[in-house]
Amino acid sequence: MSNPILNDNFGEQERVLQGEPMTVNGTLQITLFLGVLLVAAAAFVWSRFTLGYTDIATSLTFGGAIAGFILGLIVAFTRTKFLVPVYAVCEGLFLGGISATMEASYPGIVSQAVVGTFAALFSMLILYRANLIKCNDKFRSVIFIATASIAVIYLVDIIGHFFGYAVPMINTSTNFGIGFSLVVILIAALNLIIDFDFIERGAQRMLPKDYEWYGAFGLMVTLVWLYLEILRLLAKMKER
Repeated sequence: MSNPILNDNFGEQERVLQGEPMTVNGTLQITLFLGVLLVAAAAFVWSRFTLGYTDIATSLTFGGAIAGFILGLIVAFTRTKFLVPVYAVCEGLFLGGISATMEASYPGIVSQAVVGTFAALFSMLILYRANLIKCNDKFRSVIFIATASIAVIYLVDIIGHFFGYAVPMINTSTNFGIGFSLVVILIAALNLIIDFDFIERGAQRMLPKDYEWYGAFGLMVTLVWLYLEILRLLAKMKER
């Protein structure tokens, strides 16, 4: 068991027999490409908010959120690499709208969230490369269960909002609400370890080159989640 987005049951039959195999550098290049698409889409929606086109920006934000969620599920189950760039654009539309809204309410919060996200990324990379956190089966199982539990809590909270009953305190700026956000951020950051391990093991096992897109997709999903959770935490802290 591992990151729910990345099914790493490789199987010997998936090892490349001809052509170029998956590489770590190739995966990183694709991740950077996806990052450029995401930032460009986010900047476009942000500019719509800035110019006063609130209706258009709001539609793009919600449209990006819904389309990104659907595409994420499709890619996770089908490994269709051609949908990965589209997913990155949709997530960019969503993040651009959310970020612009949060920045209007709490000036400076977006730059802080971006710095926090990259700090977590490089911290986890250092811990992984130094072998201070071992990505074994037990670690994957614990993180999978923790991630799935958080997903269930959020799902119940979303459904509850439609009926006027949200999960108590997790969205508040109380000590409990802040503590919950810190736990979620920790779990999201630890998912990066699993992403790194997936990419490295995939390269070692010489999987087909298309797996670079799948590895970059998993890393992108985790970074988006991590950014959003850091943004939520900072908003809670500024409300105190």
